[in-house]
Amino acid sequence: MKKESIYAQVEAEILSVTDGEYNIIANMASVSCLLNLAFEDYFWVGFYIVDPEKENELVIGPYQGTLGCLRISFDRGVCGAAAKTGKTQIVEDVNAFPDHIACDSQTNSEIVVPVFNKKGELIAVLDVDSTKLSTFDETDKLWLEKIINKVFKK
Repeated sequence: MKKESIYAQVEAEILSVTDGEYNIIANMASVSCLLNLAFEDYFWVGFYIVDPEKENELVIGPYQGTLGCLRISFDRGVCGAAAKTGKTQIVEDVNAFPDHIACDSQTNSEIVVPVFNKKGELIAVLDVDSTKLSTFDETDKLWLEKIINKVFKK
């Protein structure tokens, strides 16, 4: 099945499950679970939430996969870059990314999507890792941003 078809199917599933649910943690848990189940190349799928008590720091949220980093500063790694810039980061080879944080050494490529609420405030980042190189592209960016916006900007 083509990537676009998988995304269309998982988007429908995510929107069905999260319809009427406004709890951010419940929605993050559902999104990470359904994305993880939909794609065999997704090794780690989860959220790092902006910590309201520590400026410019992310703390681990709901995820599927091996142990994640507990905290990530906005000035470190791919998640920090997405949080700091507010732009999706696609990394074909994490070992070539400056200041990459190796939460799990099995990760080789990554995409990180900033998550904004309806007020336009950064509330988290969605982090998706793969053990393969160059797993993520503009198709992933388009679909993940679309799904995240529909779920968290309501």
